[in-house]
Amino acid sequence: MENLVSNTQLLSQYQGKKVLLTGHTGFKGAWLMNWLTQLGADVKGYALAPSYEGGIYQLMEPFVSGASLLADIRNKELLKKTVLDFRPDFIFHLAAQPLVRLSYEIPAETFEVNAIGTANLLEAATTLDKHCAIVVITTDKVYENKEQDILYKEDDVLGGYDPYSASKACTEIVVSSFRNSFFKPSQSLEQRPAIASARAGNVIGGGDWSKDRIVPDIVRALSAGQHIPVRNPHSVRPWQHVLEPLHGYLVLGALLYNRPGEFSTAYNFGPLPEDHLTVQQLVETAIGSWGNGNWTNLSVPGQPHEANLLKLDITKAMQQLHWKPKLSAEEAIRWTIDWYRQPVKEQLAFTLQQIKKYQAL
Repeated sequence: MENLVSNTQLLSQYQGKKVLLTGHTGFKGAWLMNWLTQLGADVKGYALAPSYEGGIYQLMEPFVSGASLLADIRNKELLKKTVLDFRPDFIFHLAAQPLVRLSYEIPAETFEVNAIGTANLLEAATTLDKHCAIVVITTDKVYENKEQDILYKEDDVLGGYDPYSASKACTEIVVSSFRNSFFKPSQSLEQRPAIASARAGNVIGGGDWSKDRIVPDIVRALSAGQHIPVRNPHSVRPWQHVLEPLHGYLVLGALLYNRPGEFSTAYNFGPLPEDHLTVQQLVETAIGSWGNGNWTNLSVPGQPHEANLLKLDITKAMQQLHWKPKLSAEEAIRWTIDWYRQPVKEQLAFTLQQIKKYQAL
């Protein structure tokens, strides 16, 4: 397939285009908003207010407040009005309840936000009378995880033990239903949207202060001179720097816009098969990058279930999108720790520097 993924070609795809970005106040969403702005896109954000202090969105808010609508994805009428008024060329849907452990506390709300919220957005998109590429972001956890040393492919069975994972599997079913019912690739030409989904998870990078995530736990502990609390040291995850999947989303969006019949499907984005690390390896690499520190094993029986082993097969994205990871897991950890070591007043500029550095790789 033709390769459309060079930095210059990406710029030409998004420059001057209208991009609706849901979830722009979150960790991945704020990074993507920065990147799209650098690419010359006209970005409109739709999301709840940030759930924590010190994230990238709050650093950039003074510069993007006019492009930011703080609202709930469950507000169906407002969401529809936003879509119809803005008339986007691209939609990147990242708005979600993204935490596994929190999903045990608010299971019904997790399903409502993740599955019904997506359905609200896609229903609004059915009323668009123009071509629009829609990329729905789910997670690596959408698969029925057998906790075996296998690489999950896009056509493997969907599932989900915890409410978060199950809600994202439901989201994939919502996407498939809307694709079949309203966004058939053969019809997604001049006047119809086209839709694809992107599955990535265990994303690390600067500016994430979410509860119950390993990197924020690491940085908080190291900054305070305390031992890092580690719940599942032997769990294996497809760790990747936030810019890796975001690059994949941008590539997918550009290809989907131009050739919807070929790219209106699901794609995994993750590290290379030999580059999966345990939580313990992540923590010890982070300590090495920080320069000092220790960790404590807090594994206890009876805590909420979280998968111990999860790996993705990224062959499809590599072959069809010509996308591949640029950073090893260890490099991703170093880039992440470097961000947190910056003075607060330098963090936004450092974010932009890392985006430019990544593009140049």
